[in-house]
Parts: sequence; C-alpha cells; structure tokens
Amino acid sequence: MNSHSNIRVLADIFLNARRDGVCLSGVPDGIGLETEADAYAVQDLVARELGPVRGWKVGARTPDATPFCAPLHESTIYGDISALPAGVCRLFGVEGEIVYRFASDLPARDVPWTLDEVRAAIGTAHPAIEIFDSRFCVAGSQKALLHMADQGNHGALIVGAPFADWASLDPVNEAISLTVNGDEVQAHRGGNSAGEPIRLLVWLANHAASRGKPIKAGDVVTTGSMTGTVFVESSAIVTVAFETLGTLTLTLP
Repeated sequence: MNSHSNIRVLADIFLNARRDGVCLSGVPDGIGLETEADAYAVQDLVARELGPVRGWKVGARTPDATPFCAPLHESTIYGDISALPAGVCRLFGVEGEIVYRFASDLPARDVPWTLDEVRAAIGTAHPAIEIFDSRFCVAGSQKALLHMADQGNHGALIVGAPFADWASLDPVNEAISLTVNGDEVQAHRGGNSAGEPIRLLVWLANHAASRGKPIKAGDVVTTGSMTGTVFVESSAIVTVAFETLGTLTLTLP
C-alpha cells in the first residue's frame, strides 16, 4: 500500500476508534508512516472531522531540535475549570505546561514570520494542564510517527488565568510543582526539553500557515511538558503550581 493510501487508512482507524470508544492494540501490518509529513497529513484528515482548530501543541526533544506539533480542537480546550467532564479522555497523563494565547492573526504570507513579529502577536501567558491520551491501548507502545499522527497524544487542555506581562516570564527558570491528591510528585525549575519556548512559536507560526491552519487571534499554543507525563487514576485531584503564572487545580472524572 502506498504512502497516500496509508494516510487515509490511518485517519479512518483513528476516527473509528474515537467514534466507537475503543482503544487500539496496534495497526494492521503494512500500515505505517515514513515521514513526519505523512503524520501531519493524518492529523489534517482527522482534524477535518473533529471540529474547529483553536490551538496547537508544540514541542521539541532538545533546545536545538526541529519542533513537532499537533492541532488542538475547540472541543478539547477548556478554561479554568475545576473538573474535567467525563468521557473526554480514556487515559489521564497529566502534564504541567505554559500556554500562550495570541492577540493577533498570523496568516499565510510569502515571507516567514519573524521572532519579533510573533512576539508582538502574543497576548498573554497562562498556566496549563494538558492531559495525555491515546487511541492506542498502551501509551508509547507504537512507533513515534504513529503517536504523532494520533494528534500528538492529545486528550484535553485546561488553560488557567491570563498573565499579561508574559514577556517578563523566564520559562527556562520558572519554578513548577505538580501534586497528585496532595502528594508532591514533581518540583523543579524549568524542565521543558525544548528549552526556551518562544522559538517553538516562531516555527509553529510558519508551519501552521503552511498547512492552511494559521494561528488566529484567540488561539492558544501549549509549549511542551515541564513536568513529564504523570499517569494518574480517575478521580485524582491534580495541582500545577507555577512561581510566576499561578496555580491550576483539576479533578479528573
């Protein structure tokens, strides 16, 4: 089966799993992906069925590595809620992250968006909890491109209160802690494998525009886990506390 056929088949597999509420042990033999572009093409096909894209997740394995991303849908982005609705996620992998909300559009154009232009388009920063979820039964059980194609393992994003003076934030040295049911499981400074997140936003502004999903005013971008992924049970109460951005607490269903 050629690459294009694999992309359509995988998109249908993921969409059917979402519709039927089942998890996948794997994918059929011979149904794989060869490049990140193939994984992004699967994301785009799935995105057409999941509703409006109002944000992105972006990250990188090291401060110098090429970033990777996935679109986030309006239906999985929440404000500062106290409890996640039931049925949104099957797995609960908790991650403390920094989100940026944009105040201006960054549409497609002939020349790349620059660092200064992207910074000027940012409105606010926010504390956030992303919930890692997967259409596969076992997290991390498949090749990396398959997990990337599965909307980057996204389940839900909870966005906390805005911090207007975002430019004063030092994400690399920001103190963060994560507690689960009152027990502290992470406490350190920084922790994002990508390092400084603003470079991720510049890359994303150009990448998103090239995919026909440009960043728009009001969109949110979450910039990678600062805590790693901590898997918790249902009904857990999790709190992410940032030194500068404040605290966000969420009860899982």
